[in-house]
Parts: sequence; C-alpha cells; structure tokens
Amino acid sequence: MAQYQPAAQAEDELEERTVEIARVAKVVKGGRRFTFRATVVVGDHRGRVGIGIGKAGAVPDAVRKASERARRNLKKINLYDTTIPHEVIGEVGGARVLLKPASPGTGVIAGGGVRAVLEAVGVRDILTKSLGSNNLLNVVKATMQALEQLKAVEEVAKVRGKNPEEVLPFWDRRNKRHD
Repeated sequence: MAQYQPAAQAEDELEERTVEIARVAKVVKGGRRFTFRATVVVGDHRGRVGIGIGKAGAVPDAVRKASERARRNLKKINLYDTTIPHEVIGEVGGARVLLKPASPGTGVIAGGGVRAVLEAVGVRDILTKSLGSNNLLNVVKATMQALEQLKAVEEVAKVRGKNPEEVLPFWDRRNKRHD
C-alpha cells in the first residue's frame, strides 16, 4: 500500500526556478502604471512540473504569487528513463518548441526557459530546438504544452498494435536485442 505523505513534506522536495522577471506597463490617463510579471517553474525531478505567472507592484510579491500558482498547476509528465518517449512539438502563440529524445549521456541541449522546464521535470538527456518567436513566456508555455502531449511507451505500443519493446527509442531497442 502507498505510504501517506503529508502535503507539507511533498512541497519541500519541489525545486523552484524563476525564469523571467519583466516590467510590464498599463497605459492610464496620467501616463504608464508599471508592475512586475514573474514566471516561475516548479518541479520534483521525477515527472511533475508546473508553471506559474504572477503580477504585482513589487518583484518579491510577483515571484511569491507565481510560485503559488506553479505549485497549484503541477502536472504529471510521461517520461522514459532520463529522456522523453517520443519526439513532440509544442506551440503557443508564435513560439514553437521541438523536443527530441536523446541517448543517455547526451545532457540537456536547450536554452533558457526550455532548459528550466526540462530540468525541473527531471529530464537529463534531450535535444531541443526553439522555432519561431523567442518570447520567453510563450517558449516556456510551449515547452509545457509539448510535455503534456507525451504518451507513455505502453500507450503508444497499444495504439500501434505492437510490443512495447518495438516502440522504444532506437538505442534501447538495440540493447534489448543483444541481451
């Protein structure tokens, strides 16, 4: 039976990363009113990740709000070992992010926002390419959307009517054949 784990204890093992702090403006009658927008990524390095956006008049308040929202928006992601089960593209606005599984030892080949999300979720070997817009907020959201599209190896095998071993990444198919 699964062990009961108090919520406070589960929260402690989450890694939090502030990806972006931007000063945003609202134009009002007397000029511009400035506030801060913080984007925070929270993950447990074991397949759970969430992103949060917070706005406030001061940076610490914006980061706190973003952190709370990220913790509330935690999602379970299908991973395969230290990488992802298959190639996927996420799109949000003009930002497109390509995620490609990589063999063990490759590392996380990704830039800024994409790297933060992937490391928080627990991916250690992956190839990525940011296509289109480089708006950091949309790139982070596109990465999250791509991760949510991932299907488990068993699920893909069932849909294709194959053995799970047949849909593994090529480096693991090769290893299984020679065992």
